[in-house]
Amino acid sequence: MAGCLFCKASSPLISEALGVCAGCIKEGSEEVLSHIKAVHRTTRGLSGLPEEPPRDEGGVRCNLCVNGCIIGEGRRGYCGMRLNSGGRLLEGGNFTWYYDQLPTNCVAAWVCAATTGCGYPRYAVSRDGEWGYRNLAVLYNGGTFDCLFCQNWQWKKGVFEQRYVRSEDLARCVDGKTSCICFFGGDPTCQILHALRTCEAAQRMKRLPILRICWETNGSMDKALCVKMADVSLKTGGTVKFDLKAYTESLHIALTGVTNRRTFENFSRIGELVKKRKEPPLLAASTLLVPGYVDTEEVEAIARFIADIDPDIPYSLLAFYPSHHLKDLPPTSRTHAKRCREAALSQGLRRVNVGNTHLLGDYYE
Repeated sequence: MAGCLFCKASSPLISEALGVCAGCIKEGSEEVLSHIKAVHRTTRGLSGLPEEPPRDEGGVRCNLCVNGCIIGEGRRGYCGMRLNSGGRLLEGGNFTWYYDQLPTNCVAAWVCAATTGCGYPRYAVSRDGEWGYRNLAVLYNGGTFDCLFCQNWQWKKGVFEQRYVRSEDLARCVDGKTSCICFFGGDPTCQILHALRTCEAAQRMKRLPILRICWETNGSMDKALCVKMADVSLKTGGTVKFDLKAYTESLHIALTGVTNRRTFENFSRIGELVKKRKEPPLLAASTLLVPGYVDTEEVEAIARFIADIDPDIPYSLLAFYPSHHLKDLPPTSRTHAKRCREAALSQGLRRVNVGNTHLLGDYYE
């Protein structure tokens, strides 16, 4: 059983990797913040990634995300993907892809056109769900956050593999059974220019009248790029899925190493567009219920924020599975998920879902 280095509390819901409880994190003392930064420097060092966003004298500035790296010759940005080669930053094409049969298990599957048929016939192939069709899933290597619980942490190895595929070549994977593309990661922000070019090429090459473009992201991208990303989804019937990991900034930094301010700004920015197309929903949110850290208080605050924008924005609460650096925490309990769903509904949200329910159990109260 791990303990908090600061208040000396002990609990199975305190991660040994963090070494600090949620209460002390939320108090936000300089001592705790310094400890948290040291934790992330250590975990990133294990992967060979920059310990902090670089500020190299004479380097090239990257404006893709909130980190605003200034990258020296031969060095990488915080995401691991943006490499300064001869005074130019590489723009992407490092990913893995696969076909995912529809309806798929994406975070917004419970409200999207592929599952429900909403938006038929303009945005869906069938009003009964797109059985027999498939999604082109594109996992971009690189991550603008350093999530200690990352489920797709293999991207930290992928960034060092010298493989670059042109947008046009990726777009050719859209065949006669592909009705949507989903960009995720890591995070697509690191290679968003490549993704946007892929979208343009895929729309020219598509074989079906419908090709929705969806994104799963932490929302940390440049504001102008956020608008471009949302516009692509708005026009094609796709959904932008934001992972709102925590509301309290100090807790967000503890879990991800990075502020959440840009994320909430961008969510609000896309929120201004949701009334332009109600179905399929343009914008959706999710939160991973990390035991001991993401509690009802956090979910209630996130739900209030979403409801103030539009109470019909879908919100998924996802069960946690021990992974990456938080392997010592238990999976999410049924009680935890139930209370969080009630907390979200109490703030006026009309569409709240619990995902990964097969992981729920009686692990703690």
